[in-house]
Amino acid sequence: MTEPRAEDLSAGEARRIALAAQGFAQPRPGRPGASHLRKLADRLNLFQIDSVNVVARAHYLPAFARLGGYDPALLDGAAWGGGRDRRLFEYWAHEASLLPLDLHPLLRWRMARGDRGEAGYGAMRRIALEHRPEAMAVVERIRSEGPLAASDLETGRTGWWTWSESKRLLEWLFYAGHVTTRTRRGNFERVYDLPERVIPPEVLNLPTPPEAEAHRALMERSARALGVATAAELRDYFRLKPADAAPTITALQEEGVLVPVKIPGWPAAWRHRDARPPRRVRAQALLAPFDPLVWERGRAERMFGFRYRIEIYTPAVQRTHGYYVLPFLLDEGLVARVDLKADRKAGVLRAHAVHLEPGAPEHTQEALTLELERMAGWLGLERLALPA
Repeated sequence: MTEPRAEDLSAGEARRIALAAQGFAQPRPGRPGASHLRKLADRLNLFQIDSVNVVARAHYLPAFARLGGYDPALLDGAAWGGGRDRRLFEYWAHEASLLPLDLHPLLRWRMARGDRGEAGYGAMRRIALEHRPEAMAVVERIRSEGPLAASDLETGRTGWWTWSESKRLLEWLFYAGHVTTRTRRGNFERVYDLPERVIPPEVLNLPTPPEAEAHRALMERSARALGVATAAELRDYFRLKPADAAPTITALQEEGVLVPVKIPGWPAAWRHRDARPPRRVRAQALLAPFDPLVWERGRAERMFGFRYRIEIYTPAVQRTHGYYVLPFLLDEGLVARVDLKADRKAGVLRAHAVHLEPGAPEHTQEALTLELERMAGWLGLERLALPA
């Protein structure tokens, strides 16, 4: 079979395709509601979870970046509400994430690999192979007592059944699909329950596709969410292994879903067949460190000329830009970064430092201040404090 000729895209066209695919080419709705949040979840496929709460927890921020001042309670209800409100579930995708329910069947292959001890980090594999009885005893306890968190399990014993080991048991059970997250409580602690008591039956009863079919569906979603991407970026979205991703890319290209493209300065890349570059993008957004537009740092640097690193774990004296730094998207470029903290006690959103990128437009500071004021209002803070 003759390889199709790659279509030529300029770097600007590739950037606009990516921004449009991620939802930045559309104006923000005047009154963002539940339907807007559902559509965004379907577009992005996931909201990555992170425990850091310096500004807001990471899963809330991508929706604010794209929708503006939505009610975070809508996301809470979709993720941890009861009945028809629940539209998302927790599982490992890119990282720990909130995912639309229709992705559940497409990730059961990962649960099955975890159950067999073929996936996950070393301690998880050991539980699957050596400590399954202890883990399944936890399942039976949840079945009889109801939802439990790691802190609810017995503590004070020596050996295997310490709190940390209890947490490992639960994490393996979660990864292997034996339990799922019912809700979060206190300091964002997971509360686990049986899947049949959390996941709607119409989802749980859907057939489980073969692995290859699930990989193809996940990769197609990655391509649609990214618009244009390299092979590494396509598989990184759902953390697929190279051995699983390579034949999937070939199959999707043969089906015409992935169109090979040549972009100056890029490795080999593909465009989703439905992705087209808009004439221009008018966007204004603060991006979480775990926003899918920037979470792959090499892609962000190639696409925007923006080198971005998280410095939370860097000693303060060695930090370049700050502790919790959010890039600022203005139209089609990442033009600034701001080190932010929500001082909830004082009712202030504190911008400890603002760094403009070389070549940032003259109105960058004005646009950034406006967006920071919007964020302060969304967070329920009374004012914004900019650096002197």
